[in-house]
Amino acid sequence: MIQLRHYQQAAVQAVYDHLRTRDDHPCVVIPTGGGKTAVIAQLCRDAVQHWNGRVLVLAHVKELLEQSATTLRRCAPNLPVGVYSAGLRSRDTQAPVIVAGIQSVYKRADELDAFDLILVDEAHLLPPDGEGMYQTFLSDARLINPQLRLIGLTATPYRLKSGLLCGTDHLLNHICFEIGVKELIVQGFLSALKTKAGRKKANYQDLHVRQGEFISSEVESLVDTDELVGAACREIAAATADRHSVLIFAASVAHAQHIQTTLQALVNQECAVVTGETPPAIRDQLIDRFKGRAVPSNLFGDSLPPLKYLINVNVLTTGFDAPNVDCVVLLRPTASPGLYYQMVGRGFRLHPGKQDCLVLDYGDNILRHGPVDAIQVVARKSGSGDAPAKECPKCQTLVHAAFTICPECGFNFPPPEKNKHAEQASNAGILSGEITDTEYDVQEVAYHIHVKRVASENTPRTMRVDYRIGLDHWQSEWVCLEHQGFARQKAISWWRQRSPDPVPDLVERAVQIANAGGLAYPVKITVRDIAGEKYSRIISCELGPLPDPVDPEHLIAWDEEEVPF
Repeated sequence: MIQLRHYQQAAVQAVYDHLRTRDDHPCVVIPTGGGKTAVIAQLCRDAVQHWNGRVLVLAHVKELLEQSATTLRRCAPNLPVGVYSAGLRSRDTQAPVIVAGIQSVYKRADELDAFDLILVDEAHLLPPDGEGMYQTFLSDARLINPQLRLIGLTATPYRLKSGLLCGTDHLLNHICFEIGVKELIVQGFLSALKTKAGRKKANYQDLHVRQGEFISSEVESLVDTDELVGAACREIAAATADRHSVLIFAASVAHAQHIQTTLQALVNQECAVVTGETPPAIRDQLIDRFKGRAVPSNLFGDSLPPLKYLINVNVLTTGFDAPNVDCVVLLRPTASPGLYYQMVGRGFRLHPGKQDCLVLDYGDNILRHGPVDAIQVVARKSGSGDAPAKECPKCQTLVHAAFTICPECGFNFPPPEKNKHAEQASNAGILSGEITDTEYDVQEVAYHIHVKRVASENTPRTMRVDYRIGLDHWQSEWVCLEHQGFARQKAISWWRQRSPDPVPDLVERAVQIANAGGLAYPVKITVRDIAGEKYSRIISCELGPLPDPVDPEHLIAWDEEEVPF
């Protein structure tokens, strides 16, 4: 049995205090490397051994299910743990603790019988669209046990592609326990961090955002140049001379290969690349070498040498555990605070001989999101909108925005400019009934499945389209693809203006196509406000070029990772 650290025990106690005093759903926030699984194991042990209860641990991809089941069995070897997952070809229903895929069980609460606790691990990976499955399962499970309680656990209380995880109308409602990165570093449970910005960087100001992230094609064309890659690799080679394990995040496969070729020539040693296309056996071998494990190269027992440099594209984030990483290089920008945290978090863990972890940021991510122990997710309602961190122009050290003198080199930052009046007066109507049409540039667009809260099971769903047209200003519209009559005709017209693909009958298909880049990007929208009316509406949209039809093989929704039995 694992002995809990003081903050892990405090997290367990906070969960119990919440369950005793509140009726909503709590969330526990512990940083990457801080030991969430030990907390999960303790909650499971208490429920089963002290209260004769049952626990369901939910996730939405089979890789996380495998990882959760394996780690739970290691942390609590005397606790029977079953797995219910179509993707893993396992359908345990009787164990006191079951790890399950939500896609496999959300309509099968009766098969699994009563649970007392449901734990959602890696809760930040829960897509907003997917909460419907959890709500469906919870409703059915509460018919079996009305006292059922839900608990979320995560390192980041915000989703990778959207805002805060907890809220009144969300699946999880309240953070009952949170401990920060800095606290665990000071207490010796996580590695210390050092940060530097790259001297030669791209200008990311004009990038567009789609589904909570910068558009990949725009990022690749911006960062994958000989000048930028060459300058960055020269800096990386110099800065990592005394480092042992350097994890590099690239923007695309071509960008990763460009970095690989350039860096290998500078450091005169192998630099490996791992992408989503890398065969699993080769990926496992490269990761083992990067972690310093012996990997045989022939039948005579010879081993391949360890890898110091490992470049990856969107694969080594959540769930990747390499405590030996002592340098993280961000050679890509991200608009997602969650992904930023997950990338930097690969260097949090302690390791023998590791003094600290150096973070080299070439994507302005620290300036964009703030220090990793103080990430700012909720856009400010007022104030100047200044970045939560700033870069010293003399030594490139990244410090909190409140510093007036650089702690590294002594540079004196100039005082900030005073707030200025807005360049334009408000367009809002002053008299009721006054019509105001305003054109906005679209900074980001997101597509979701929308179901009315009080809707019956047979009520048609819609595709909700959210346009970000300001720092904290969103405008939404609803496309009624599953409706009949005039609403369906409007949806058909809307779709044909944006896509060469056939008009879908189901909202899931529409969202899949949209997320695969199958809709023309909205460049501008015109919004009509009528003074005295509560809601604005979109009356026109300027679209970019019509995309090519989407390859059906690329349409893999998050909830199709597993196929129900």
